[in-house]
Amino acid sequence: MSTKDCPFCALRPEEIFLSNDLCQARWDSNPVNEGHVLIVPIRHFADYFDATDDEKRSLWEMLEKAKKLVAHKYKPDGFNIGVNVGEIAGQSVFHVHIHLIPRYKGDVPDPKGGVRGVLPHKRKY
Repeated sequence: MSTKDCPFCALRPEEIFLSNDLCQARWDSNPVNEGHVLIVPIRHFADYFDATDDEKRSLWEMLEKAKKLVAHKYKPDGFNIGVNVGEIAGQSVFHVHIHLIPRYKGDVPDPKGGVRGVLPHKRKY
């Protein structure tokens, strides 16, 4: 995916609610739950493992700031944090981004296993 075709390379200022020199936070346009945030580096690259140490530090610092804001605004009962790396892992936008997904009591019947649910038969253990 070229930067020209990348939805995260052309974010409008009103889509961004937190930013620093290396990354920005925006609300997910197709949220899993209310308050779902994407933490997106400014530099275009697809694989999280290609991030520089400074970019990784910046992404996680931004995640902490976004979590505080979401916790205050939406009062979730928990969070899932996720990064999809590669098409086989579910990545559909090939510009790195971290999902911060607020979780609410009762949003699923049984949340046990959390992110392990990417392979449903492995979720329960």
